[in-house]
Amino acid sequence: MSRAVLRPAHARAKLVAAPALSYDWGMDEIELKFVSSAEQTAALCTQVPGLPGLVTPPTTRLLRSIYYDTPDQVLRHNGIALRLRFDGAGWVQTVKAKNKRHGGLHTTQESDCPADGETLRLKLIPDTGLRDRITALCRRRDLAPICETRMERTAALVDIAAEGRVELAIDRGEIRAGERCEPYHEVELELVRGEISALFTLTARLFPEGGLRFAPISKAARGYMLAAEGRIAEPPAPRHAHPVLLTRKQTGQTAAREVLRECFDQITQNIDTFRDRDDPEGAHQLRIGLRRFRSASALFRPVIGHPNLTRLRAEARWLSREVGLLRDLDMALTDLLAPEAEACPEEPGFALLTDLLAPRRQTQRDRVREVLTSARTQAFLLDLARFIETRGWLRPDDFAQDYRLSRPAKKLVRRAIHNRWKACETRAEGIETLSIDARHALRKELKKLRYAMEFLAPLLPRKRTKSALRRLKRLQDVFGELNDLSTVERLLLAPDAPGRRDPDVQRAVGRVLGSHRVRADLRWAEAQHLWQDLRAHKPGP
Repeated sequence: MSRAVLRPAHARAKLVAAPALSYDWGMDEIELKFVSSAEQTAALCTQVPGLPGLVTPPTTRLLRSIYYDTPDQVLRHNGIALRLRFDGAGWVQTVKAKNKRHGGLHTTQESDCPADGETLRLKLIPDTGLRDRITALCRRRDLAPICETRMERTAALVDIAAEGRVELAIDRGEIRAGERCEPYHEVELELVRGEISALFTLTARLFPEGGLRFAPISKAARGYMLAAEGRIAEPPAPRHAHPVLLTRKQTGQTAAREVLRECFDQITQNIDTFRDRDDPEGAHQLRIGLRRFRSASALFRPVIGHPNLTRLRAEARWLSREVGLLRDLDMALTDLLAPEAEACPEEPGFALLTDLLAPRRQTQRDRVREVLTSARTQAFLLDLARFIETRGWLRPDDFAQDYRLSRPAKKLVRRAIHNRWKACETRAEGIETLSIDARHALRKELKKLRYAMEFLAPLLPRKRTKSALRRLKRLQDVFGELNDLSTVERLLLAPDAPGRRDPDVQRAVGRVLGSHRVRADLRWAEAQHLWQDLRAHKPGP
């Protein structure tokens, strides 16, 4: 931190003992945060004065926030942010802890008190639990500034009829750490009172055109990252599925919520990745995230079934289809054509076919990017987050629902896995003679079984589940290759297929399909063997 930015940057912050004040500003803060562009924040600032439900005229002020920690960053490692902020009227000392992010929401334990200039007074922290913990963590350690934010904040209170009151904050400014400085824009909606649904209602009203990005981390975390790595955000990268940490004491409702949150995170993070970079894996993982959500919603339908869930499943299916064609083109060019072209450099048709398919892939990629920034996709994400975080499955007129919601999650496991397994057995009947369409149907049921077992793994016998999942994955890999061949055949033999009248291209198509049909025959024989092996080690609780 430069001397011009923070006067105490190269000196240790003075910890002044003072008697605890009689008031307590502690609270749990619930916010919905979005990363925005300069254009978005500028447009929003002009929109605020005319917002329906505006309680007070918007005000604009400068906020300077300085974040402190020990040299080894013991506070950060313990999930605590310690801040001094000047808001134009005076200094405020704030402690934030237990920051949790679910469905785009940030829920934080916060404790504030007035500060005497740029001087930390740990004994003034109103929350005694936080005060004792920070005091213990920082004992014999000096505190010094790590980073700071300087924001121009435009804020207003907005009433959402029958839902609650929300504070809208539009931040435009920069994040600093030492000599490093990065611009940053963010929109925060904080629940002042009422229902969480008010946050989502106001968001939809503010951004009807789409294109929003959820903010995955706080400004403080970005400042720490700037100090350590010279950047304020992680590089975009495909986000794979993560295990869900269920427990046997959870109810079916809470288990469903945790699983849906994981699906939501995989979907939203891969949407952001796809918007920022041309990585085929991003589209692939987005499609997986959408499929996992649909599988999870079917798995937990007995507990959280609701017309809104049915509608969200339909939207996920629509979005998956939009991404699917791009995924097929990526697979054809990268996984099938590229290896064949490398193996047969004397065959000119491969280069010609690649040149014909590449523009089609780029056109589809541009189309998918438009879809992912559209109002429809944003509405799907906001509605999904609202459904998860407000328990949108509750029905006041369903008197039997309380019983279903309160049942332990472990009670659902046996029936859920049994039903998924029976569906696989039904589809696999007469496996030796299955048609291409029937194989595809079996593949989908196997995938649903695998997702269900991955979601419920903490509630299943560990060794048996691990063994079954390993077998399922091998079987799915084989079915995936068979499905890829079927997809490429449709793509290259369709009436509008590229190069249909070019003999060189058609010769290349023949070589690709011929070699992969031979491989498919071998893989299909392997699939039958793997299925029999899986039956011998039937998965389940």
